[in-house]
Amino acid sequence: MRTVVIGGTGHIGTYLVPRLVQLGHDVTVLSRGERTPYHSDGTWKDVTFVQIDRAAEDAAGTFGQRVVDLDADIVVDLICFTEDSARQLAEALQGRVQHFLHCGTIWVHGPSLTVPTREDAPRKPFGEYGVQKAAIEAYLLTKARRDGFPVTIVHPGHICGPGWTPVNPAGNFDLGVYQNLAKGADVLLPNLGLETLNPVHADDVAGVFLAAIASRSTAIGESFHAVASDAVTLRGYAHALADWFGQPANLGFLPIGQLRTTWPKELAEATWDHIAHSPNCSMDKAARLLDFRPRYSAIEAALSGVSWLVENGKIT
Repeated sequence: MRTVVIGGTGHIGTYLVPRLVQLGHDVTVLSRGERTPYHSDGTWKDVTFVQIDRAAEDAAGTFGQRVVDLDADIVVDLICFTEDSARQLAEALQGRVQHFLHCGTIWVHGPSLTVPTREDAPRKPFGEYGVQKAAIEAYLLTKARRDGFPVTIVHPGHICGPGWTPVNPAGNFDLGVYQNLAKGADVLLPNLGLETLNPVHADDVAGVFLAAIASRSTAIGESFHAVASDAVTLRGYAHALADWFGQPANLGFLPIGQLRTTWPKELAEATWDHIAHSPNCSMDKAARLLDFRPRYSAIEAALSGVSWLVENGKIT
């Protein structure tokens, strides 16, 4: 199989691309060439790299044809963020590809209304990212029903893994939260710390893509979550990390409205975004239709990133 992965050197591609090569795919990765994979693997020597600026190509209306010219059987799009960009690519690939896989996000749901949230739950997305991703999904699934476009959509949760900072128990990316937990110092959480996060290891996200490729006839025209089999509350996450550091969890709580006026804006807005969504998504559909079950629990996924932070001196 000739397989093109757009944005293949990021979180998901770091795990997906080597496994595609191991399965015998002839893989081409399209990227800006500004990043190397998060960990090395001997299979990368067998990958063809094409340097491309998607935003510039989209603006010029040439990106779709650039992908078509690669004559792929399978195209995996990991970095599409607007409906217009998705439309350009899908229209160019119509009738020219056996399987097209798009990376969405669980943010398409908006706030969790019932839990665990299923893929077919009513949608109330908010924020530019969630709204755009929901529009992309609606367009692609409509195109699948109307035109027979062979699309599958995968919706990851909070992606974790070695090489980058996972979302912390305060719902933002402040390394100081981890540092305080490691020292047994005070950590402030929003509200009562009962909102949820839905971490997932990047390797499990790659696993959902691979399972969809392997079950093409079942996966086409469908969306699938890619999260751990469990969600975790902010409070539970903090206790698990404190236990892992061998420290007590000294937690304090403050209403999010007050936190937003006292924390730096970037941290406060990240926390608000995460707790306003408070995701808790079901993996039943992936198990039922793709025979896929996550390897990592929510805490195990998060710890894979936290361990890397410790090993690399970012947390002492």
